[in-house]
Amino acid sequence: MPSDGVAHIARDRADKEQVLVADASASLAVRELELFAATGRERPVRDGERIFRRGDPGQVMYVVLDGRVDLDFGSDLMVKHLGPCEFFGELGLLIGEHTRSADALAVGDGRLLELGPAEFQRLVECDPVLVAQFLRRAITRVVLNEQNLIRQLRRRNQDLETALDNLYATTHQLNQTEELIRTDELTGLYNRRGLTLHLQECRRIGFRGGLGLLLVDCDRFKQVNDDHGHLVGDRVLQNISGILRSVAGPDDVPCRLGGDEFCLLVSAQSRQDVMRYADFVVDTTRNLLRLQQAVPTICPVSVGACLVDIGDDWNEWYARADAALYEAKRRGGNCAHWIDGDPRTLD
Repeated sequence: MPSDGVAHIARDRADKEQVLVADASASLAVRELELFAATGRERPVRDGERIFRRGDPGQVMYVVLDGRVDLDFGSDLMVKHLGPCEFFGELGLLIGEHTRSADALAVGDGRLLELGPAEFQRLVECDPVLVAQFLRRAITRVVLNEQNLIRQLRRRNQDLETALDNLYATTHQLNQTEELIRTDELTGLYNRRGLTLHLQECRRIGFRGGLGLLLVDCDRFKQVNDDHGHLVGDRVLQNISGILRSVAGPDDVPCRLGGDEFCLLVSAQSRQDVMRYADFVVDTTRNLLRLQQAVPTICPVSVGACLVDIGDDWNEWYARADAALYEAKRRGGNCAHWIDGDPRTLD
């Protein structure tokens, strides 16, 4: 289509929209107001008086004679301010028992004109042509109001989607930050803070199950770092963490406490339950040591094991497991040792 033809259509459409907006005016013409005043009922209103509430049923249309009325549609939709000669509530008259979509509140003292079904019927009988023109404007106004409402709702939905996207991104960042705070960067296991937070959560929810603690320390790890460098040492620590992760059940918590010291908090009811984990860790490292190459990928470990009470604090747990670990080290390392009750009492 030629560009001048497109421009003509655009101008024609704009002209029609301007006529539509003019036709949809909420103000009555002089002849209309005179006719409405002759058949309607006057009603005085006081400042702050509520004419109707959002959600109320209604069959009455109103015209502002004096003063001002505010229509509040709720949420963040724009409040409409109506003055003299402007009408509202027409859907209640045209449809009958229409549910009000706004709160109507008088701002200052004033007077309203009320028209119910009986008054409207008299209007039609007095001047049907004038009433037909009014109805055309009223219907056009309803259509434009609905279109405006749809646009506002679309904007609100877009704003809501943007807000939700921002909330999701922020939540994701917070989760990542919290995960970094809880997690050891090298091994991906819980760090000491992560373990502490886990224990706090267990106590908060009233955990009452049995627990066992394994304290795992790498034997001669300093020699690995001295002879082969820290990159090799890091790989050894990652492989130790992999063993702990592989033996841990869904409710167990492997953790790197720092340096070459690890722990494994396990669900357990007896010595046999805990030692099954400890023996697995020691046996796995022993088997891997048999496959050792010139550059080490694993090192022997010592394990101290004990049962713990959720009611005791971490220092008591650690002291008990550390006493068992000390005994394992004293016996040459590369083994697991169990302790019952008081740390001063060893097998």
